Amino acid sequence: MKISMFHLMPYRDLPDDFEQRYHSVWVDPPWKELGNAEKVGQYYNWTLDELIYAAKSGMDGICVNEHHQNAYGFMPNPNLMGSVLARATNGMDVAIVQMGSTLPTTNPPTRIAEEYAMLDTMSGGRLVAGMPLGTAMDATLCAGITPIEQRERYYEAHDLILKAWTAPDIFAWNGKYFQLPMVNVWPRPIQQPHPPVWIPGLGSLSTWEFAAQHNHCYCFLNYYGPVVGKGVMDGFWQFIAQKGIEPNPYRAGFLQLVAVAETDALAEKLYEKHIRYFYNKSLHIPGEFFFPPGHQDYRSLENSIRKGLLKSQFDQLQAIPNYKFKDFVDKRLVIAGSPATVRDMLRQGVEDLRVGNLMVLLHIGSMPHDLTLKNIDLFTREVMPHLHDKWDDKWENKWWPEKLRAKRQTSLAAL
Repeated sequence: MKISMFHLMPYRDLPDDFEQRYHSVWVDPPWKELGNAEKVGQYYNWTLDELIYAAKSGMDGICVNEHHQNAYGFMPNPNLMGSVLARATNGMDVAIVQMGSTLPTTNPPTRIAEEYAMLDTMSGGRLVAGMPLGTAMDATLCAGITPIEQRERYYEAHDLILKAWTAPDIFAWNGKYFQLPMVNVWPRPIQQPHPPVWIPGLGSLSTWEFAAQHNHCYCFLNYYGPVVGKGVMDGFWQFIAQKGIEPNPYRAGFLQLVAVAETDALAEKLYEKHIRYFYNKSLHIPGEFFFPPGHQDYRSLENSIRKGLLKSQFDQLQAIPNYKFKDFVDKRLVIAGSPATVRDMLRQGVEDLRVGNLMVLLHIGSMPHDLTLKNIDLFTREVMPHLHDKWDDKWENKWWPEKLRAKRQTSLAAL
């Protein structure tokens, strides 16, 4: 399997009483009261250093994404980060996973086609092209897109980008939302016909269907672990079976928070406050921001309600402010502990969810730079080598850059 380090680039120094004093971490947190530009510059550079360190430590991929007007994770243009990472990792067998530029909010979408092609050429053909729908906070409240239009804009932008990469000749695009008289993207990607496409989602039936229809990798991104995730992924695999599609585990991905220390007790001592910071502050988002009417289409909303997916996540949110370290670990929201503990829990989670592409959040909340490097080091040396062989005996990862698909040489002798 392939394992990537995912990084949100959050504000690491919100006040202790942030969630009591402020309405939301997203859209309306006041910069003048909370932000410090010099600190933010340090956070960006730490984030790049942490991802480059992960690449040098043997991670299969390094992963960034796009969000706006928030302290949860603010890379307004992930391709700025990706360009640094592509250049700094030339010569390494590591994928540049852009999870990624948000399609409906980029006008025209050919901008994404151009920037992703730049990254693919700069990296020598190592790009994974994430194509997110985006959150309601970003699309509706920050970019002013009517919620019910968001998916239509997404589908059109997706089709335009793929055609811009693959059409042999200049063409005109006369869509509902985008009208372009002459599309002639320079450069084109090295990977042909185009880089592998990953579709991040939160469990919507429409997103499963869209990913399967186009043979893209579906990536379930949430922060509630494999116990909650199993309900979503079981539904995804049932959908795949009903459509008669090959049940290749590599057509699915999952995001998991991970914290590794020498012992279980030390993991609690080192990481508990940063985990609590993440769940209590970084995810301090009111429901009216997250689910405006129309953001989720009817079929997906009905499916989520019938299967209790929304309720399970809402119940978690209500209980989390009172959680201690043991609660986060016992409920698998965070997989944390000694290398042996983390290996066992991660391997079980991967099997339960049947996913071949794992993204791990190794920087969590307020975690300082040196502790993040320690987490990366322990994970890549003592956990990751024990997971790499999962699924390799039966399946090929068709959703990974072709030049990086060969099995990596990993020695367990030193572990």
